[in-house]
Amino acid sequence: MKDYQTKDIRNVAVIGHGGCGKTSLIEALLHFTGATPRRGSVDEGTSVLDHEPEEIDKKMTISMGLAHLEHAGSKINLVDTPGYLDLVGEVVSALRVVDGVAVVLDATSGVEVGTQRVWEAARKADLPALFVVNKPDKEHADFNALLSSVGDTFGPNVVPIGLPIGAAGSFKGVVDIISKKAVFTDGSTGDVPEELTAEVESHRGKLVESVAETDEELLDLYMEQDDLPENKLREGLGKAAMAGELFPLLVICATKGTGAKILLDAVVGCIPDPATAGAVSATKGKDEAVELAPDASGPLAALVFKKLYERHLGELLLFRVFSGTLEPGSEVHNANQNTNERISQILGLIGKERDELPKAIAGDMGALVKLKSTETGHTLCDKRENIVLPGLDFPNPVIATAITARTKGDEDKISSGLNRLVNEDPTLRVVVDAELRQTVVWGMGEMHLDLLVRRLKSRFGVEVDQARPKIPFRETIKGRAEVQGKYKKQTGGRGQYGDVWLRMEPLPRDKEFEFVNGIVGGVVPGKFIPAVEKGVREAMRSGILAGYPAVSMKITLYDGSYHSVDSSENAFKVAGSIGFKKGMEQCKPVLLEPVYLVEVMVPDEFLGDVMGDLSSRRGKIQGVESRGGGYQTVKATVPLAELDRYSTHLRSITQGRAAHSREFGHYEEVPSEISERVIAEAKAALEE
Repeated sequence: MKDYQTKDIRNVAVIGHGGCGKTSLIEALLHFTGATPRRGSVDEGTSVLDHEPEEIDKKMTISMGLAHLEHAGSKINLVDTPGYLDLVGEVVSALRVVDGVAVVLDATSGVEVGTQRVWEAARKADLPALFVVNKPDKEHADFNALLSSVGDTFGPNVVPIGLPIGAAGSFKGVVDIISKKAVFTDGSTGDVPEELTAEVESHRGKLVESVAETDEELLDLYMEQDDLPENKLREGLGKAAMAGELFPLLVICATKGTGAKILLDAVVGCIPDPATAGAVSATKGKDEAVELAPDASGPLAALVFKKLYERHLGELLLFRVFSGTLEPGSEVHNANQNTNERISQILGLIGKERDELPKAIAGDMGALVKLKSTETGHTLCDKRENIVLPGLDFPNPVIATAITARTKGDEDKISSGLNRLVNEDPTLRVVVDAELRQTVVWGMGEMHLDLLVRRLKSRFGVEVDQARPKIPFRETIKGRAEVQGKYKKQTGGRGQYGDVWLRMEPLPRDKEFEFVNGIVGGVVPGKFIPAVEKGVREAMRSGILAGYPAVSMKITLYDGSYHSVDSSENAFKVAGSIGFKKGMEQCKPVLLEPVYLVEVMVPDEFLGDVMGDLSSRRGKIQGVESRGGGYQTVKATVPLAELDRYSTHLRSITQGRAAHSREFGHYEEVPSEISERVIAEAKAALEE
């Protein structure tokens, strides 16, 4: 590979709904450019990108893959991403380090929910985009229907620059609208078939008009000639695409490789190189904001965006250099950990294939091995500069399972394995809940959690059992009371004496606890007051209804008495605890449950089913917003107890076309009939 400069590099994430053929498309591009000797196949298990056992077994991408190729004097780094919504964290990582995206669409399926989700993430990142229609040779492929759906969903700025010749079994090739030339499935090129001439002219006329409207000089030329020369059209389209004003759409048949050159030309012409993409924001030292230009001679700043596990190599860290040059043999500084790392070698990846790189300059990507303390989201930099790049902002997980070791004594192995897996995939979250006595793993979906369980077994040799996570209920009060807590004990020698009067009243649900010292005149000596508060706090850890922590109450110590000999800190701590328990009984105690804020993205035709299902789960609909393209967003509040395996159920009732996100909202009082059941179950468990 030649010695590229930053201006010669293109970084592109290939994104789209699961099953649209993203990996197959990259395999076609790799083979077309000679980067691989044969075109790998996902279905046959020969893909260089989907090479892990789980990926071969499921015939789908699970972990992002990195591959590079050469075309038209440029080095193109392609990041292959999973399409399954459970693995959206991989897309988040990819979008952080690329300068543009290729959104792959299935010609047989139209715009799907996964497409919308990744498109919104790409727009949020303000990335230029190409739309790539794949599978024109499959049964039920309908390009015109897809084009209409794309226009409805993504707007009029999506402009076709390619068309299929035929469809399904009659597919013969693709047309380059800009050059008005055809590329056929046998690899030959020629004129546009006569039956498509009018359609091509119509699309080209609209393309020319759209491009001309983005540039005054081109608009003047268009007004003079009623057309634009091919070179001016390509140049104008490239500028408009890089500015996010237009989004070119083209066609490729990945299984045959037809249209590969048109796509690669579009990547080079419409996706900005890192220098054109511009500077990135970072922090230098403690809090100095700086702008880093993508300059190979600048201060080093490289972001690690993914940790992979290779069976024979161990851990691989994927990185992108945003500034400076990374070289083997150099010592770099991990700004997040304040440690130094030695760079032994830099690898260029083509899926599972790899070669050593002499260096990685600003804008380039690669992989590192044998680093000691570097994780996903960390910045490697010059120690003298101490630059920190913004990390990665992952979505909150939406489904949980409680796990226990199937074999006694495997707890340490499980803990170690979970720690490693969470480091590789930050969308996983592990909570060791001492209150509920459970280890709870959170993920993005049922398949995501199943994958974790499989990896615990295959990589760490441990098997686990799964159970429904317990709900972290809380207890609180609705009434007010003034109570005495008195502890008096005579043991023959020095006794124990503590006497307090507590005023208890509820607080707003967003406040945990407030303790007020209202003692006047020293009826309770100041040295004992912290002990009273400590006794109250300890008693609050286990309420009186079902043993859950008590919250949202104000307790005022306003009176009491003491004994000059028998009083002690321990006696007043016990008195505080006694007073709290008596008071809670008199203050109308109730059970609280966590309520989550839920957003569901759903196709119009399933809106009623989803809203009805949410209502059946004691959900309260907060509103419905149109997202365009036949999708709606439903916002609701739903008790956590009703959300177990909701992501799986949602996909079931919407044919896999809906997705949801959630975050903790607040605590609400549990309805009486449910509260009675929870309390009874808790008491039965205590008796056992």
